[in-house]
Amino acid sequence: MRRLLPCLFAIVALNVAAQSRPPKLEPLPEPPPPPPGVLNEALEPQVTIVKRGDDKVEEFRMGGKLYMQKVTPSHGVPYYLVDHSGDGQWVRQDSKDAGLRVPMWVIGTF
Repeated sequence: MRRLLPCLFAIVALNVAAQSRPPKLEPLPEPPPPPPGVLNEALEPQVTIVKRGDDKVEEFRMGGKLYMQKVTPSHGVPYYLVDHSGDGQWVRQDSKDAGLRVPMWVIGTF
């Protein structure tokens, strides 16, 4: 009886394994292109790279408004200058700065 039970389990397991073949899959068709007007290029930031002496400055603009600069000096670590509120007050943030970052989305402007 002890040998019969494992043999029965083995037979049942082999039957189940033989029947559980994956069905033949067909490749999916390519997705259609997005409808015109969905991609808004005005929401993409515009990046301008400027060389000032040996330093490289990358200026990030959204809607024509400068909101961040990445300064890469020839010797040293790159750092960022960020205008959080849009009033021209620039705050330096080092690239390794791991401070608290509060999400600041513009919900509406008047």
